[in-house]
Amino acid sequence: MISGAGIAGNTLAYWLTRHGFEPAIVERARGQRSSGNPVDVRGPAREVVERMGVLPKLRAAATRVTRLSFVDDHGKRVGGVSMPSGGIELPRADLARILSSTVAADYLYDDTVTALHQDPGGVNVTFENAAPRRFDLVIGADGLHSAVRRLAFGPEQRFIDHLGIYVATLPLPGLALDPHEVLMHNTPGRAVSLHPGSGQGGVGFFFRSPAVPGFDHRDTTQHKRLLAGAFARGSWRIPELLDQVRQADDLFFDSVSRVRLDSWSTGRIALLGDAASCVSLFGDGSTLAIAGAATLADALATHRDDHAAAFRAYEARHRLLTNPKQRFASPASRLLIPATRYGIAARNAGARLLSAVSGARAA
Repeated sequence: MISGAGIAGNTLAYWLTRHGFEPAIVERARGQRSSGNPVDVRGPAREVVERMGVLPKLRAAATRVTRLSFVDDHGKRVGGVSMPSGGIELPRADLARILSSTVAADYLYDDTVTALHQDPGGVNVTFENAAPRRFDLVIGADGLHSAVRRLAFGPEQRFIDHLGIYVATLPLPGLALDPHEVLMHNTPGRAVSLHPGSGQGGVGFFFRSPAVPGFDHRDTTQHKRLLAGAFARGSWRIPELLDQVRQADDLFFDSVSRVRLDSWSTGRIALLGDAASCVSLFGDGSTLAIAGAATLADALATHRDDHAAAFRAYEARHRLLTNPKQRFASPASRLLIPATRYGIAARNAGARLLSAVSGARAA
C-alpha cells in the first residue's frame, strides 16, 4: 500500500505495476489537488519520466519562464536572474495529474491511515473510512506531515526542523503577465511572487517567522490570518492579492521545513519523498520524489523476497541525491527572502552585476 497520491506516490505505483506488483493508493484529498507552486523535473527525474512515456505531456504543460525579475514598490524592475535551464518547469497539479494518468491501481480517495500493526508476514492497516486491510508492505509517500511516518516512527516534531519561513500559494486565473517572466517583490523578511504558469497564473507569499505556536497545516482560517498579519503593510500589488486570499478556497500554506531521519524504514514500512527527506521549496522535491520512487521500485524488484535488503539498497542510493539538497536550503532562502533592506539591496545589485557580465560575454 502507498499512502499519498502525489508525485512520489504516483511514480512509485507506476513502476511497481511495471515490475508485477499490485499497489493500492490511499489519499486524504478527494482528488488531485489544483494548487501548489510550480515545480521542476530535471536531472535524474528527466530520465525516469522519459522511460514512463510522459515527457511529451510534461513539455506540453510546461511554463515558458526564463527569468526571475525583482521589482520595487512601483513595479519597476530593479534586478533579476535567469532561471536555470535543463529542466521542465510546470504546475505541481499538472505534474501529479499526468503521472496519475499512467497508473492502473486501486485508488482510495478521501481517506487516510489511522493505525499500522506489522508482524513478520505483513502490515495490518486501519483507515479512517474504509474497512481494514492487510498488505505485504506500506510506503509512506504522504508528504511533510506524513501520517505513516507519525504512526510508524513517532511524532513529527522529532524529525521536522522548521527553517524559519512560511509559504503560501494560490492559483489566480486572468493574471496579465509576460509568460517568460516571474515577478518578485521583497520587503525585509517578506517576498511576494507572481508566476505566469502555463495558462493559469499564481501568486506565492513567503515570510520569515519563528515556528507559530499551535500551527495547523490544515487550518485555512488560521493561514489567512497569518498572511494578513505578515503582509499588513505590504506595498506593490500586495493589498489586491490579499483580497484574493480572503476569498480563496484553494490556498496552500505550510512551513518551509527539513525532514531528517536516521533510517527511512522500519520493518515492512518505508518512507519516500518529502515524508523521508523534505526540504520544501528549496530542495528540488519533485525531482527527488520521482527519482526516489524509481529507485525504490527497482530495489523492490531486485530484492523481491527480501524487503529489508530492498529498503537498504534504496536508501543507500537515494541519500546520495537528497543529502546535498538538504545542505542547500539556507543559502537559497537568503537569496529569495533577504531578512534586511541591506540584504535586498545587495541581492539586487549582485543580480544586476551578474546580468551585465552575462550580457557582455554574450556580446
